[in-house]
Amino acid sequence: MQYRTFGRLDWKPSALGFGAMRLPTIDGNSAKIDEKLATQMVRRAIDCGVNYIDTAWVYHQEKSEPLLGRALQDGYRKKVKLATKMPSWLIKASSDFDKYLDEQLKRLQTDQIDFYLLHALNKTYWSNLRDLGVLDWAEKAIADHRIGALGFSFHDQFSVFKEIIDAYDWIFCMIMYNCIDVEFQAGRKGLHYAATNDVAVVIMEPLRGGLLAQPPPQTVTALWESAPITRSPTDWALQWLWDQPEVSLVLSGMSTIEHVEENIESANRSRIGLFSDEERTLVKRVRQAFRDLAPIPCTDCKYCLPCPANVNIPRIFTAYNNVMMHGKRNPANWSYISSFEGERADQCVACGKCEPVCPQQIRIIDWLKKVYAFFSETR
Repeated sequence: MQYRTFGRLDWKPSALGFGAMRLPTIDGNSAKIDEKLATQMVRRAIDCGVNYIDTAWVYHQEKSEPLLGRALQDGYRKKVKLATKMPSWLIKASSDFDKYLDEQLKRLQTDQIDFYLLHALNKTYWSNLRDLGVLDWAEKAIADHRIGALGFSFHDQFSVFKEIIDAYDWIFCMIMYNCIDVEFQAGRKGLHYAATNDVAVVIMEPLRGGLLAQPPPQTVTALWESAPITRSPTDWALQWLWDQPEVSLVLSGMSTIEHVEENIESANRSRIGLFSDEERTLVKRVRQAFRDLAPIPCTDCKYCLPCPANVNIPRIFTAYNNVMMHGKRNPANWSYISSFEGERADQCVACGKCEPVCPQQIRIIDWLKKVYAFFSETR
């Protein structure tokens, strides 16, 4: 296993971290974890040198933390740094901080959470937690050793990310970042800004929720095959991240023992500066090829927001473009139906306020109708 640096901490994380969000399940029920197989996977990763295990209150319908508490018995807990996350959206009062942390300690059968994150921070969650005094509370939790270090995971724009980074002496953060989405949310700017402030950066969704591990479109396949070195699409995506010195570790949510073995093999080969200039250029060409497959030229600039009808135009267009790029309807369809409630395309009243301010001159109203029809057909 290769090991990297973790901000200003005197500790070396494994290049690969184990994410316990996509553990194997029984009958497709996320709450029914295949405990025998999941335990085998976690322990195999640790035996191969993985020393960072990540979970959260909500994963697997609140079953992930208890599973890890059991899987890390027999001496495995001492071999790893354990990370979990405060459920930011459930915090209504300052008393909730202790309520959830103390319960997580019980679930995980541990006296300390080595790395504790404020989960899924955006402007709203951050403002609420900050105003309730989460930073002062965290200092006390660190002093009484229930928490080893404080960080946060992030889902918003770079400006919000910068505000959060500047607000506290964070040890680490977690961002979505992959070889296709270099400007999404915090993006590359956030990666560099955090690293400049000696904040370790953990990468989540390195494979775009698994989509980059799937057989790519033919145009992308042809590009990968033109490279002088042969790698799987998964290995290209992971090595691209590990090539960058600002990346502290790459977190992968693994569902099979084969995923564990393949990712460990990739991590063993990883190093900073592995890619040649030609390989980095090839990844840029692949990124453009994926974008060329996206029919709506939306850049997520958000000039069209706020929408008077509360339609989340960029998010809807991103879901549709992902389907077109990857040819995978089900994940985006599920996301559209379950996560876009109150923001969907059918709420558009065709007021026309969005189109004049769109830098890409997208016919937004027409596209919203097409997207709504498309997802309605695939329900």
